[in-house]
Order: sequence, then structure tokens, then C-alpha cells
Amino acid sequence: MIADKLLDIFERLLGHYGPQHWWPAETPFEMIVGAILTQSVSWANVTKAIANLKRVDALEPAVLAAMPVGELAQLIRSSRFYNMKAGKIVAFLEHLIDYDYDLDAFFSKDVVALRGELLSIKGVGMETADSIILYGAHKPIFVIDAYTRQLMARLGLVPSQIGYEQLRSFFEINLPSDLSLFQEYHALIVHHCNRTCQKRPSCMGCPLISLCQFAGAN
Repeated sequence: MIADKLLDIFERLLGHYGPQHWWPAETPFEMIVGAILTQSVSWANVTKAIANLKRVDALEPAVLAAMPVGELAQLIRSSRFYNMKAGKIVAFLEHLIDYDYDLDAFFSKDVVALRGELLSIKGVGMETADSIILYGAHKPIFVIDAYTRQLMARLGLVPSQIGYEQLRSFFEINLPSDLSLFQEYHALIVHHCNRTCQKRPSCMGCPLISLCQFAGAN
């Protein structure tokens, strides 16, 4: 059964790497800013931008909303595409003002309604929206990224060109809808693909090698 295979993959990754304690953020708002900044860049570059925002005490919605967009762009310069990302953060804040910058009120909706609202914000795509729901609002939704698609395809569980929504449904249909499981599973996939299952994978010692069609073929 697919469900058994997915849980086996999870248990192997967890046993090999241990809990990831992801997302690394002190507040839900910091998590949201990080989710926007991490688009198309390594997390190491995001941490520099977050540190700059913390240095000027700007990781509060109202404080950041009052900051000139040019100043914000310079503070997040390490995240690449910083002018575009500054605009995305501003767009999110302009939406949040309808809730008086109250994230609890914003997050009070069910997953479907919250996702729809997030996707209506300029610059918030499916992966960013789902990350915010999973790690910021703490509601169960499975986040899909390039790593997840690559790993599942290499394991022979899905086609390599599977769409985002199809792959998200693949996980959510076959796994229990559990917040901690979804958070840990996504984080483990990211860690595994950063460390082992890269574009040119290091298959020796991989905890999934006995399941992997890609390793078997190579």
C-alpha cells in the first residue's frame, strides 16, 4: 500500500536524521517573512536577512509596514531578488492591515479559506501559502517543493512531472492528517535532499537506498 510506503520512508528518514525542529523562527510573523524570503535562495542567505531585520527591531508587522520599501529591500539584500521580495512582504502587510495586524485573527479560518486568501496576495504562490499554513498557522497541509517531487520520483512513487496539487493530494490522501507528521516529513525531505539526495546524489549510506529506483538504475 502507498500509505505503508510513505510511512516507511518517513520512519527511515526520522531514524537516520532525527527530528528537524523546523521551521526555525521565534514568531509566526518571522516564519512568514522567512517563507517569502526563501523563494529561490538558500536558507543561509535568508538567515542573514532575518538577522538584519532583527537588528533594527523590524520583525513586527506594524513596524515593518511603516518602513520605506527601499530600506526594507536593502535589509533583505542577501536573499536575492530583494526588491521583488520587499514588494511581496509589503503586499502581505497591506492585506494583514485588514486584521489590524492580528495574525491570530488572520489564521482563524479553516485551511481551505485561509489558503484561498493567501493565494490572493500578490507574490504568494502555492508552496509559500502552504508553508505559512503548516508552520505559521499550525494547520495540517502538506507542503510540496522541488525536493519532494525529485525524491518521490526517484523512489518510483510518482511521475517526475507530477503537478503541485496532484502531489499534495498524493500525500494527504495516503497519510493521516496530522500536523506534526506533515511538519516533520516535509522538513526531513528538505534535509535529506540537501545532504544526500542532491542533483548528483550520494547514494552510499542513504537510508532509502533499498527503496530507490534511481539508485538501482545507476
